[in-house]
This record gives sequence, C-alpha cells and structure tokens, in this order.
Amino acid sequence: MYSVTRLLDIVEDDRDRLLDEMRAAAADSRALRWVVAPTLPGARNGGDVLVHLRFGAPAQWDCAAPLFDALMADSAVTRVNGANYSGRPVGSGEPRGTVYRTLLLRVAPQAAPATVARFEHELSSMARYVSSIRAWQLSRVSEAVGTCGWTHVFEQEFADVDGLMGPYLMHPIHWAVVDRWFDPECPDVIIHDRVCHSFCDSHDPVLG
Repeated sequence: MYSVTRLLDIVEDDRDRLLDEMRAAAADSRALRWVVAPTLPGARNGGDVLVHLRFGAPAQWDCAAPLFDALMADSAVTRVNGANYSGRPVGSGEPRGTVYRTLLLRVAPQAAPATVARFEHELSSMARYVSSIRAWQLSRVSEAVGTCGWTHVFEQEFADVDGLMGPYLMHPIHWAVVDRWFDPECPDVIIHDRVCHSFCDSHDPVLG
C-alpha cells in the first residue's frame, strides 16, 4: 500500500471549514482507507488536523494530489508536515482500535545502516509488549514534506486514547529500550531533530 500523511496547522477560525473540505476531498480520492480528523490533546508538533490516506499504488495518489495541494495552499494553513511512503500494516488479531496515531521522525544521516536496522527492529518490537496496540506499521519515507527531512513513519491503531497515553508511553519497553535512540544524553541517540507525534479518533479501520 502507498500512504500519505499530512499534519496541518490551521488558523482556528477556519479549521471547521477546511476539515469539511479535506474530508470531502478524501471521500472523492478513491483512497482505500482514510481518516481526516482534529488532533487530540497531547499531540506534540502534531498539527490541528491529521490527514491520512492509503492507496493501492502511488499513481492513485498522483491523481488526488492536486486537490489536496490546493487545499493545503489555503492562507489559513500555516504549516504542513508529512510524508509519503509504502508498506503493509501488521494486525494483532484483536478488535480494531479507535485511535490512530502517527510519529514522524528523522534518523541522523550519519547513522550506520546496521544501527538503523537495530533501531527499526526495536521500534517494531513494541507491538509484542503493548497489548493496546491493535495494528501498526513502520515505514521508510519516500517523500518528506515540511520542516524536516523525515526518514521514518511509525503508525499504530490503539484500543483507545488511554491505551496510547498510558500502557504505550509508560511501558518499560518504551522508556528502557526505545527512548535511548531519542535521548540526547545517551550515546546511542540517532534522532536529533524534533518529532511529530500526532493522534486522532478513528471510527473506521485505518491500519487494521
């Protein structure tokens, strides 16, 4: 599958208007799955509106892209971060989640390939330990948009928002294993730039 994620900062008075217009565009885009929703409290650099679309192939996004580009060029949109990427999600077999979360990050260019592979393996392993993750996907970015040259997107569907803010962020696998890649005081750090941590309600399956 080919995925497109955009995190939009929007002037408050125009958020509802653009949210409606983005949802109409998504419904007409022929995306296999999509979510366009306000971000929930607790997002970090996550924008005001999260837009995520999944297509069967890049050419399908190419057909839909001009309309989204025009909407994101609206003067009410003050910042856009996002990425395009390929990959296939992994499901847990549990009932689908109700919260979609995405993390945009940039691995330092000087990181050795073996180090990056170990980082990807440890990030991917989190789903084995956190039962509130119902589906997930870790992808390398083919096209980055915004303030940073994003290299990876880590997505999950969570059972609910408490499953994200509690069992996931507070789990030992997070702070004892994975966090060292992000900690500037740790010699293993390879994520030096800020990340975009964004999540929203999702009433239909996105990954699972």
